[in-house]
Amino acid sequence: MDNTVFEDLFVLEMASNHQGDLQRGLRIVSQFAKIVRFNNVRAAIKLQFRDLDNFIHKDFVDRDDIRYVKRVTDTRLSKQDFAVLVETIRGSGCIPMATPFDEASVDLCVEFNMPIIKVASADNNDWMLLEKIAKTRKPVIVSTGGMSKKDLDDLVTFFAHRNISLALNHCVAAYPHEDSEAELGQIDYLRNRYPKLVIGYSCHEYQDWTSSVKIAYAKGARTFERHIDINDDGFQVASYSSLPHQIDTWFKAWKKAKEMCGNSAHERRIPLEREVAYLDSYVRGVYAKHDLKKGQLLSEDDIYLAIPLQKGQISSRELMLGRFGHRLLADCTKDAPLTISDLDTPYSENSDLLKHIYDRGL
Repeated sequence: MDNTVFEDLFVLEMASNHQGDLQRGLRIVSQFAKIVRFNNVRAAIKLQFRDLDNFIHKDFVDRDDIRYVKRVTDTRLSKQDFAVLVETIRGSGCIPMATPFDEASVDLCVEFNMPIIKVASADNNDWMLLEKIAKTRKPVIVSTGGMSKKDLDDLVTFFAHRNISLALNHCVAAYPHEDSEAELGQIDYLRNRYPKLVIGYSCHEYQDWTSSVKIAYAKGARTFERHIDINDDGFQVASYSSLPHQIDTWFKAWKKAKEMCGNSAHERRIPLEREVAYLDSYVRGVYAKHDLKKGQLLSEDDIYLAIPLQKGQISSRELMLGRFGHRLLADCTKDAPLTISDLDTPYSENSDLLKHIYDRGL
């Protein structure tokens, strides 16, 4: 499985915020694509597909008292409108994506050549839908809101056995949720349980556009999702949806987290030159406690340690390894620094270490 398709991917979820109006949907794409390009990030703009003529039971189609039914019926777009949105997203430099909520909508994802398919939390154990999605062989991101441990294991096994690229989004499927309900520790849980998968964060908090993405990135999340909307037409934006300037803040927070985390998660970092120089200034050098003679084998009674460390002087670091088993190659007067050239030591055979010792200190 090639999971690199999910790495550092931002999914901007339009949901039904086009309000069934193609022009509104195009304005959303235009405004957010500019923010994506300005921040030079890799982003998808995601739609939601439903075969509404069959998705809602015929006896409930006109039930305006059922919020979800009214929401999806009032925001209906035609297939032709969706085709325009998909091509506009693609032309804007973003990746077109969709969440299919039924089997017929999976076929629409294939027809529109969506590179990635998203599975919503409500459908993460809908096995008929998952079977249909798996047959497309496309990479899949699944939000894990509400899932049990068994459902998670079954889902991962299902896609692994089919060799389909899979990413899991930690998700609290409450719209919105409080910061205290974010449970970002679940990113650690998912990474530890499924180390071969990319783990992401689909967020619905409404008070903070910086902290959660920084924490999530630092914990190892590598794909991120937020709902997006615009308010230049007076529409009342949902509290869990982000406006263009808030997504700009979100991207910048992610970049700051990435900058501060660096690239050293899998191997020991190389210290900064100025860091080494600073630490060397506090390392104690080896000084003669009294006059010392050539050929003498040093003991602890012959030396003392003090700052500053001088160029070419042996330090406490080297003596700790040698346990004072060094023989003098030259006389040394009381209180003089003992240099690497004064001592018979294996350190003198290491050219890199020799250079370091002569370059460091005063």
